[in-house]
Amino acid sequence: MNTPYQTITSQHIQLLKQIVGEQYVFIDDEILKLYGQDHTEDFIYKPEVVVKAQTVEQISEIMKLANNFRIPVTARGAGTGLSGGALPIYGGIVISMERFNRILQIDTRNLQATVEPGVINYIFQEEVKKEGLFYPPDPASWGSCSLGGNIAHSSGGPKAVKYGTTRDYVLNLEVVLPNGEIIWTGANTLKYSTGYNFTHLMIGSEGTLGIVTKIVFKLIPLPKHDVLMLIPFTSAEKACEAVGATFRAGVTPSAMEFMERDAIDWSIKYAGEVNFSIKPEWQALLLVEVDGNNLELLYQDCETISDIMTQHGCDEILMADTTEQKSSLWKIRRKVGEAVKSNSVYKEEDTVVPRAELPTLLKGVKEIGAKYGFKSVCYGHAGDGNLHVNIIKGDLPNDVWERELPKGITEIFTLCRKLGGTISGEHGIGLVQKNYMPIIFPEYQLELMRNVKKVFDPNLILNPSKIF
Repeated sequence: MNTPYQTITSQHIQLLKQIVGEQYVFIDDEILKLYGQDHTEDFIYKPEVVVKAQTVEQISEIMKLANNFRIPVTARGAGTGLSGGALPIYGGIVISMERFNRILQIDTRNLQATVEPGVINYIFQEEVKKEGLFYPPDPASWGSCSLGGNIAHSSGGPKAVKYGTTRDYVLNLEVVLPNGEIIWTGANTLKYSTGYNFTHLMIGSEGTLGIVTKIVFKLIPLPKHDVLMLIPFTSAEKACEAVGATFRAGVTPSAMEFMERDAIDWSIKYAGEVNFSIKPEWQALLLVEVDGNNLELLYQDCETISDIMTQHGCDEILMADTTEQKSSLWKIRRKVGEAVKSNSVYKEEDTVVPRAELPTLLKGVKEIGAKYGFKSVCYGHAGDGNLHVNIIKGDLPNDVWERELPKGITEIFTLCRKLGGTISGEHGIGLVQKNYMPIIFPEYQLELMRNVKKVFDPNLILNPSKIF
């Protein structure tokens, strides 16, 4: 590949070893291949060198070196991304953040925590729970994804419907800029009105503007109780219609997840050790959770939800009575993505619309699939209108798949825009969606974004050719 960047030399390798130590610089092919892929389909872009840094000073020195020699750099967290955001498409240096894995402080007085970006989401959640505190963002990959990756995409998860996404819990960031300068983006305060808000600019920027090395999170008190309901429907569209009606009735669940029939079947088969079966007539499930401190009020919310679901034609509602039952149901939901990937070549689209438009989106996705000859498996965070559309190749010939799929995706994204939505709710744009950005933004707005990138990174070395 011809690139505007300089190829890594033995001199560069020696300089990197001086910065981080010889044992943390890797050039063997097996490691390069491992760090040249994430969970995005079957893409592999091998870097020329992998560096496992551990301090902000080391990151700073690496960036100064890269900026001076015009070497592309890609920061990598746990590699669970689905948009190709951490793929080093021009080779260069991959900086693995896995050694940035410390929870530096849990401040129970101010309900804050300071952590490094390599901390795994689930581990962080469990540690703050020990202090009676709660960090709500919980992506499906929470057991393996890193908090830095969550920052890069402003990740959400099931609880975003009530509590918001990663963006809503970040107070301040320590960031290394592409020229090696180290900044804090804001303040450890609940309010911030002091110039441009670089904190929120960094969140969701997919590692294109800077490398996050410390995160200050806001925490909230841990709810004492939660109740989980499994609600089956014989119509997927009716299930989606019931979602908006629930919120209009004044109930805000802590999670409201949608799975259509194929997603359920594939996930149960893939997850294993799940003692759960579904009736032949069920075409969709809603997994609805409410949480809070007053159990009596939660049961009242469940009654309201039950009434609404019954009005929309649900079958018998099941309640998860034990921790084990709750875990089993959540396992089915969290394993859907992996199950789809194990079944077929696929493309996953992360569509999002205002929640009341979800039935129209689902119907449109199926009609577009029929038009272009592909099948789709849909699931996602129904409570906030975020529908994951997995387009399945199945038996489609390669030429039809390659020719017709972009047309179908374009129509799906155009429908999202018409419904007031957009093309990614939480997975990001990265490599695989960047060609569809003009569907959402006019050229002058894209150019504004490119110019922001150039201000932070005039040599375009940091995660180049992502988003645009």
